[in-house]
Amino acid sequence: MEGGAFADMFGIIQGVWGDARLFALSLLREWNVYQIAIALVLAIAAHLLAGLLGPRYRDWLKRRQGLRMWQMRWLLTFHKRLRLILFVPLIWLTVWAMRAVTWPSRSYLLAIMAELATAWLLIALLSRLIPNGFLRGLVRAGAWAWVTLSILGLTEEVRLLLSSLSFELGEARLSLWMILQAAVIIGALFAAARFVSRILSDRIQRNEDLSPSLRVLMVKLAQVLLFAAAFFIGLRAVGVDLTGLAVLSGAIGVGLGFGLQKVVSNLVSGVILLLDRSIKPGDVISLGETFGWINMLGARYVSITTRDGKEYLIPNEDLITGQVVNWSHSDQYVRLDIHFGTAYGDDPHKVRRIAIDAAQNVSRVLSERPPVCHITGFGDSSIDYILRFWINDPTGGLTNIRGNVYLALWDAFQENGISIPFPQREVRVLGGTMPKADGAE
Repeated sequence: MEGGAFADMFGIIQGVWGDARLFALSLLREWNVYQIAIALVLAIAAHLLAGLLGPRYRDWLKRRQGLRMWQMRWLLTFHKRLRLILFVPLIWLTVWAMRAVTWPSRSYLLAIMAELATAWLLIALLSRLIPNGFLRGLVRAGAWAWVTLSILGLTEEVRLLLSSLSFELGEARLSLWMILQAAVIIGALFAAARFVSRILSDRIQRNEDLSPSLRVLMVKLAQVLLFAAAFFIGLRAVGVDLTGLAVLSGAIGVGLGFGLQKVVSNLVSGVILLLDRSIKPGDVISLGETFGWINMLGARYVSITTRDGKEYLIPNEDLITGQVVNWSHSDQYVRLDIHFGTAYGDDPHKVRRIAIDAAQNVSRVLSERPPVCHITGFGDSSIDYILRFWINDPTGGLTNIRGNVYLALWDAFQENGISIPFPQREVRVLGGTMPKADGAE
């Protein structure tokens, strides 16, 4: 900031300070003191009424059944702002009564307080529409400050003061007023872009003609375009020369490239996954010890839900660089194998036939792709078999269907007298006498 800018800022501050002193001195006039006293009495009355009605309102809320979450939040907001809700009608009734019996100048201070209270109440209620708590508080504080300055007639002085706080960025001149304007406009445009992106996302997701991967890609592309357009339109709306920000944006880009390599890698990997359609929402995959189905493809990670209810967030880069087993890449058919053995005294032809029949009677085992059973070897104590069968719903689980087939085999073998061998040890005593332990009598 140059010396002239400091002089301008100092002059504006002096002007605002002078206006504030005059306003403070005007409050000491007789009728202004009366109005301040009346406002204090009304505030105390609203506080007492809230203390009387608040418990009854809470009891009424507790008896409400079947209310939706948003309805309950609004009712709780009314309870939280009950004092202000009671104060607003009290002060407006007082203003109207005083204007009916005396000159308007004797109630102008009360009218200002009534306007401020009404504006604060509306802002407190409407800001509840913003779901994010931090953003809601920020918007509420900014709106309260702006409305207060507007009602008091200080917006022009504050605008000049903030405009005097500026700095040069290349050929562009940025002031604090311009930055605040850009933040408000870009925030509003971002909210609009988010609303539009949700509508587009719902319509795209309902389009059955598009593949799941293409739907996700179109939604992500629409979000990027909408938010980028909102950002640049907001900057242009406040008069920022975008060409002057080229150097700064280049430096930021280099910094982000070095500092956020993993983030950028995951973003690019996510786009690659969407384009090559190697995995898509609903696919059943195995990645290391993780087995489940893809719930969501995000910009940075893939959400995988397992059978036990756990949700794993796998970075996109791991799916590109690591080995992934996609059980349903081209179709939903999955072949499963189970191993078992029977005694050498059992007819292997009969065992194979019984095993196939037992597997076919298990639900989820496909009949159009019939099970097969083969001998895999002659073990030390059993003939070893492998039973193979097909399912088309891997999201239903693999361990449970294997367990059901094993139970069907057990029941079938019990009915047909087929035994399942297990290792046994036989101890023989040579010489007819048991050896004595050391130290035994």
